[in-house]
Amino acid sequence: MTRFTRLLASTALALSVAAPAMAADSELTVFDWSGFEIDGLFTDYVAKHGDVPTFAFFGDDDEAFQKVASGFKADAVHPCSQMVSKYRDAGLIEPWDTSKLTSLDQLDPKMLESPVFKDDQGLWYLPSYWGATAVAYNTKEVPAEDVATLQVFADPKYAGRISLPDSSDDVWALAYLATGVTDWTAITEEQFQAAAAWLRTVHPNVRAYWADPSEQTQLMMSGEVLIAWSWNDGVALLQAEGFPVGFQREAKEGASTFVCGWVNMKDGPGNEDKLYDFVNSWLRHDAAGALVEGLGYGHSNTVGMSEIPAETLVTAGLQPVSAPSLPQVPNDPSLRERQLQEFELIKQGF
Repeated sequence: MTRFTRLLASTALALSVAAPAMAADSELTVFDWSGFEIDGLFTDYVAKHGDVPTFAFFGDDDEAFQKVASGFKADAVHPCSQMVSKYRDAGLIEPWDTSKLTSLDQLDPKMLESPVFKDDQGLWYLPSYWGATAVAYNTKEVPAEDVATLQVFADPKYAGRISLPDSSDDVWALAYLATGVTDWTAITEEQFQAAAAWLRTVHPNVRAYWADPSEQTQLMMSGEVLIAWSWNDGVALLQAEGFPVGFQREAKEGASTFVCGWVNMKDGPGNEDKLYDFVNSWLRHDAAGALVEGLGYGHSNTVGMSEIPAETLVTAGLQPVSAPSLPQVPNDPSLRERQLQEFELIKQGF
């Protein structure tokens, strides 16, 4: 299968996660993003145990949290950083045993610069990868100058031809950037209202709020959508199909970045030794190439990333850029809940 058809298959499985979606090693259950079942990430685990773990899949962070908060049992979950405080506050996770982590000293220390991730109680979060949310566009139909600004999403010229993620965090990151904000840890009421008003202006232009990269990819390949607010993997999938796609991370107002990683679920049903074998396989330095090649994301292992050719990083959209950035770091949980509720209203046309 191509990366595109593989993601379509995993996305179909992700539509039903009441039970594990891809059964394999029954002694370890991993709740992960659809599309991340890339062989090169699990090489050491498979070599030792003969098979991959049992996987269940999700399409967005809030879906994953609601699932485990409602009783779905997994040994590890793969949320992005802004969700970690929610898992901690709900009492769902426990610290990692750092003595069992073989590549911890190779992980980018900047990805752990938060007391939400690491405090005197221990290490709560293992950063695994980072990416960008930026402007994907059809290079044959959309002039580069049009995507030099995020205001392209509000341009009547593209009414019905744009797509945004059905992800509150990413949509609000876009709205804050478009209204001049690059730090969402100290949002004022005026900034919130300006971003909400901008999203309401954009909403009539939206063809669809994509649920996962495979849906975004289909929308763009069909020609229905010309411009999307996209993660790296949506672009990687289009590139793999030979589609004329650009990834604009240097719009005047900037782009967003995010870090995701592993949390250790309290009272996980599986084998703890296998859990550590799994995360150690995922975080080893030679897994970086498989991740960049497969999904276009940057790995948290700095040794592994140092071995990736510069041209490969450019193709994946991981090169350094000169533009504003809004990092999706942990923010006020009450603000995040307010954003989520407001986004639901906006999607309904209110």
